[in-house]
Amino acid sequence: MSTFRKQGEPKVWATAAALSATLLMIATLLVVVMVNGLGYFWPSDLTLAALKDGSKLLGERSAREKATAAHGERLQFKVGNRDLYGQDYRWVDRTDIASLSTPADAVALERREHGNFYGFLHSLSLEGLPLQPSPSLWADLEKALSLVAASRDRLAGTEREMSKLNGEAESLRLKIQKLAYGKGDQARIDDLTRRRDRLLTRFNTLLERLNAEMEELHKPKALFTDASGQEKEIPLLDIVRAWRPNDMGVPAKAAFYAGKVGEMLLDEPRESNTEGGLFPAIFGTVMMVMLMSVFSLPFGVIAAVYLREYAREGVILRLVRIAVNNLAGVPSIVYGVFGLGFFVYGIGSSIDAFFYPERLPTPTFGTGGILWASLTLALLTVPVVIVSTEEGLASVPKGLREGSLSLGATKFQTLVRVVLPMATPGIMTGMILAMARAAGEVAPLMLVGVVKLAPSLPIDGTFPFFHMDRKFMHLGFHIYDVGFQSPNVEAAKPMVFVTTLLLLAIVITATSTAIVIRNRMKQKYATKAF
Repeated sequence: MSTFRKQGEPKVWATAAALSATLLMIATLLVVVMVNGLGYFWPSDLTLAALKDGSKLLGERSAREKATAAHGERLQFKVGNRDLYGQDYRWVDRTDIASLSTPADAVALERREHGNFYGFLHSLSLEGLPLQPSPSLWADLEKALSLVAASRDRLAGTEREMSKLNGEAESLRLKIQKLAYGKGDQARIDDLTRRRDRLLTRFNTLLERLNAEMEELHKPKALFTDASGQEKEIPLLDIVRAWRPNDMGVPAKAAFYAGKVGEMLLDEPRESNTEGGLFPAIFGTVMMVMLMSVFSLPFGVIAAVYLREYAREGVILRLVRIAVNNLAGVPSIVYGVFGLGFFVYGIGSSIDAFFYPERLPTPTFGTGGILWASLTLALLTVPVVIVSTEEGLASVPKGLREGSLSLGATKFQTLVRVVLPMATPGIMTGMILAMARAAGEVAPLMLVGVVKLAPSLPIDGTFPFFHMDRKFMHLGFHIYDVGFQSPNVEAAKPMVFVTTLLLLAIVITATSTAIVIRNRMKQKYATKAF
């Protein structure tokens, strides 16, 4: 045993155990998130519970509690019908249930408001739809929903045209405002005003037509009953999709699941972000990380090159390195406060005063936006890039520098053509760490630009196409908002796991791509430091 301890075997086993525990915790985290996230969109069967008191309930069985000293076994049902019951979930003691069944005609509806509805189809009113009723109510409902969805998609084109007209009118308004502020040519102002009036006239015409067509689309309705027989009439326009899960096979459920995943990736959120898609949040997260990398990487590399290659060793240099290392440990909310004060209130307000005085007191850049959020996170991650780049530069053998200089190359040429290429793996390591940290930060973003729901994306088809002053959505903030600010936390919990899984997928994809690039560079340049 003495020899065993002297050889350090206990410490080797201890480090191996620590590594195993770490990997186990990571695997557990991923499994929990995947189990709760991936199963969210699978259409669960609807169970009809007949209670001993004569009442009935219909819903998805979502949880089960084992019997304890305080109470017996309990089942949790997602009963939906929030507009009827006021709650989405209900606990029932197993002893109070007389029978359980899964009726094939039980219908689940995903609605634009009030969450899901579970019940039975009673009748249809197809006023205004070119559809002949058939003996099958369910088939008629599916056809009617398809017709309404097609009409809604057509109206979406009208809404896009209205949005374009509104954007052009707003652009003209700002031009008029700028000319009036600078006391410009009145004839030019009058011409722009006439053009804007024509756009607004066209906009109002489309708005009237849209309202009339939407009113017609609200006429087709379906009458449903819940498990207790209570009736609920729902316009077909308010139904996103309808399905009968108890009558669906595995292929049909798989197709339904694929459709829900596609909706999550491509559509906009609904119902206070608890339903619908996550595309604006995905887009905002990816764009912010890209902008952050564009700002963070060059400044971090330049600072590291100066500290390692040009600065003289001394007290000041040691203090700078200590400051850089300490900055990496500063709480992120502190960077958010700094970004709010320096970027938003300082630089942004100055930009508004110099370039957009006619719009004041309405701020343009003097308020939170994706540009200031990206710069704030770039400032937060620069210390990580500096440290990793310095280590990469230090790993380059001194003999390579001396050999390059002895062959007549200048110090700058040696740096650009010899040192930096060989230090690239270290630089990529810094970028990977910076991207991973920035993608998950939420606290500073709440101060410098992130919002619950952004009306438009930072990039669109309107000139100048890149709108860096706009606010944006972020997956991390979406998790916080849905998980802790939602009025119905229990119903929103599955969406929290879905968003978490998506954020992890984006981070893993981005960092894995960077790791592959780093490994290729490591093979190309003979350095083993990373």
